[in-house]
Amino acid sequence: MSWRYAYLTHYRNNDKMAEQTTGRQLQRILHYSVTPCRPMLGLRRSECALYDVDCDEVYPRLYIGDANSAKNKQYLRLIGVTHVLNTAEGTRFGQVDTGHSYYRDMSGIRCTFRYMGFPMIDQPTTDISRYFYIASKFIENGINSGGKVLVHCMMGMSRSATCVLAYLMIARKMTAAEAIRTVRMHRDIRPNEGFLQQLADLDNELKRDRLYY
Repeated sequence: MSWRYAYLTHYRNNDKMAEQTTGRQLQRILHYSVTPCRPMLGLRRSECALYDVDCDEVYPRLYIGDANSAKNKQYLRLIGVTHVLNTAEGTRFGQVDTGHSYYRDMSGIRCTFRYMGFPMIDQPTTDISRYFYIASKFIENGINSGGKVLVHCMMGMSRSATCVLAYLMIARKMTAAEAIRTVRMHRDIRPNEGFLQQLADLDNELKRDRLYY
């Protein structure tokens, strides 16, 4: 390797490292990306209206929904959900009080129902990043097993959306911007500013890892 090639490679790598993602950038992408209008005459949205739930498939076999989606077991059976990730587990205001026992009657002969819960509140100071890789593994296992995964919080907009975005970045190797645009094509999401910054930090971490490997 010549000194000139080594210098240019080092320069390019440093240039890439300088392109740091920020929470403010992700906020702008979120603001300017538009979720298409969802026609209420379609079968899927009619089902949501019938069961009084707010739920969307944002990636093949992956859904984001609200608390009603998670609690309506008849609806979960209808759309074929086999895995539920509750990103707002708990009994406090803004949390959803379900758990393993709530879904004990969901397992059948053809599948075993899986549940995971994170006790988070929707505040910018909440460290949601501690769950990024755990959530990603749970979602990936569900999809790879041929199942369908529902990720939910109270409204299906902040905590659940953030975990789904992290999954797309970690497992599907999307950038934060690509993940946001992908989900926004199917659902209106609104991660709080603290969560967006933690996604920006994850984006920078993944870019560093992929740069050197």
